[in-house]
Amino acid sequence: EAKHEFSVNEFTSPQCVKIGDNKPLALQMNGDVVIGGIFPLHYLVPELQPNYQDKPPITVCNGFDQRAFRWMMTMVFAVEEINNHSSLLPDVKLGYQILDSCDNVHSSLQALFSLINDRRPNLSLTQEESLRCLSGSPIPVSYFATCTCLSDKRVYPSFLRTVPNDLFQVRGLVQLVTFLGWLWVGTIGTTDDYSQYGIQAFSNHFRHRGGCVAFHLTIPKSPTEAEIGEMANILQMSTAHVVVVFATEGQLFDLFIELTRRNVTGIQWIASEAWVTASLLTFPNFHSLLEGTLGFSFPGVSIPGLREFLLNVRPSPKPGMEFINMFWEEQFGCQLRPSYDHPDAVKNPLCTGLEDLSLTSSSYTDVSQVRISYNVYKAVYAIAHALHALLNCDSAENEGRCDKYTKFTPGQAYGEISNKSGSTECIKCPDYYWSDKDKVKCVAGIEEFLSFSETMGIILVVLTLLGVILTIIITVIFHCFRTTPIVKANNSEISFLLLLSLKLCFLCSLVFIGQPSAWTCMLRQAAFGISFVICLSCLLVKTVVVLLAFRANIPSSKGPKLFGPSQQRTMIFCTTTPQICLCVGWLLGAPPFPIRNLTYQIILECKEPWPLGFYLLLSYIGLLAFLCLLLAFLGRKLPDTFNEAKLITFSMLIFWAVWLCFIPAYVSSPGKFSVAVEIFAILASSFGLLLCIFLPKCYIILLHPERNTRKGMTGKYNRYTP
Repeated sequence: EAKHEFSVNEFTSPQCVKIGDNKPLALQMNGDVVIGGIFPLHYLVPELQPNYQDKPPITVCNGFDQRAFRWMMTMVFAVEEINNHSSLLPDVKLGYQILDSCDNVHSSLQALFSLINDRRPNLSLTQEESLRCLSGSPIPVSYFATCTCLSDKRVYPSFLRTVPNDLFQVRGLVQLVTFLGWLWVGTIGTTDDYSQYGIQAFSNHFRHRGGCVAFHLTIPKSPTEAEIGEMANILQMSTAHVVVVFATEGQLFDLFIELTRRNVTGIQWIASEAWVTASLLTFPNFHSLLEGTLGFSFPGVSIPGLREFLLNVRPSPKPGMEFINMFWEEQFGCQLRPSYDHPDAVKNPLCTGLEDLSLTSSSYTDVSQVRISYNVYKAVYAIAHALHALLNCDSAENEGRCDKYTKFTPGQAYGEISNKSGSTECIKCPDYYWSDKDKVKCVAGIEEFLSFSETMGIILVVLTLLGVILTIIITVIFHCFRTTPIVKANNSEISFLLLLSLKLCFLCSLVFIGQPSAWTCMLRQAAFGISFVICLSCLLVKTVVVLLAFRANIPSSKGPKLFGPSQQRTMIFCTTTPQICLCVGWLLGAPPFPIRNLTYQIILECKEPWPLGFYLLLSYIGLLAFLCLLLAFLGRKLPDTFNEAKLITFSMLIFWAVWLCFIPAYVSSPGKFSVAVEIFAILASSFGLLLCIFLPKCYIILLHPERNTRKGMTGKYNRYTP
């Protein structure tokens, strides 16, 4: 009848269309760049039995999720807001193509392949179910995928998300249950990665905190009544009344229905973020079962203008507006026309189309503190800002406009090629091959390492040779003036050993340059570690001698006599031996070896199978340096003549500054640059020790010989000349 015809403004900006025969429905709008979207608009999927002879039919899903529809419309809102933005992507129109995943792996893949093959969006907002097929396709930006497995950039190099991974949630859940004293819990999960990784991480952290897992139930993809009944039996019979669940609401629906039918109560549910704010928690039938459910959700925010946009959504009699019409019927419990669902029977009253959304209260209209919607909103804006930079919208030549004709494809995330125009898939180059400049063919990769012939290698070699030559010159000066008081003081033998160790420190940096081989990988860290320990051991002995020498002013002090040359040699041997043993054990047990790192380029580097060995080596060097600094600092105010304490203190401060800066720089530097950083640290600390300890003495020896006499020295220290 005429009174049932629509007389309201039609929602015509996005169109819901069929994108081909036997293809799912899509809410779409054309644009210069199309963003794809996949949302779990429904959460119940009937079990299908494919015959593998005909194309599988489009799945008709049930259980309309108003909250997911809000997520979908938030994407539409964000796109339209960006299109109306004057400074973000000027002169570029964003489009979208949004499909329903039905919160199911099979329907998600159906939607995904339809998204890729028909419209070829450049970027996609996705759930967790469809991520694994996107590695060579549109760049996925997820608003809801929290699995820690997706953080591995080697497997998912182009995956991005606006939601934290499950590691943070797991730690929070473990702290929650242990704080409340619940140390005997059960777990429920599903067969997907999100659930398996989440449950595994929770169980491991929970056991470390003293907890025990009573049971673990896995919900199959399409559980039978018998399987649901068996899980319900276990929950009823178990003595664990606290249950941690990593799943989505659609996966839990059948189990909760069975538990409600049995009138099960008294279970304390701990919910993962996937269902802790789900609409099923508000179902009246589930109140007795799920009352008191605890869990962590994402922070809630308010998006300006979103509520007004959502309230302006209207149904339309035009074909293809199924998503919006489904929502309207779900929201008001009516039917838009008798023949829409069941033409022979009208189960609900007919909709007039004049219903007022502002008078309703539901998960769709409640936008005071949105969570997942905000993740969707951020994902769209992240894509927009990336496109803004990619299209050079701020460049001077574009004058506030964007270069819409810039060619870019999602397969550009290195090491891959695409030789077909408009292709959404890239071909990965074989091992030891790399993509050329235009990314259209694979060429033999160039093995990269810190070479003697490149500029950086030449500079480091020159600095190394300069240090060695300077050390030799100082050694010659000390040898020529070995009978003078300034050389004889504080044991000249230790000074010559210190100079020898400094030569080794300079020379060991050469082992780090050049193509890594089996022997250079084994030698480089051991040579570095032992050379520096000998050097620091000599400094430690010299510092102790300085302190004990000035104690000779005290009557009855026997310190200098008890710490003569033989004792000094013994101390150097004892402090050097542990480092030698560590290096020998390291090289025998787990020696470093050369590898080709193909992560970004073909980088030749030394692989350390036991990284702890390197850090133990550094730690022992740091211990000796700390002792030198501490003792030298204590003796810094002793009489100035022949007092090396001040010089050692200053040299140790330089040493510590260099190596404290080295560690973060070494960890964060890629490939050959990490080697260059280590060489620089070796050279800088070696120059610091050489110049601080010996340059003042050479200055006196060569330019002020009058101070290099017994007469020129005062105090009792000048008489202690071993």
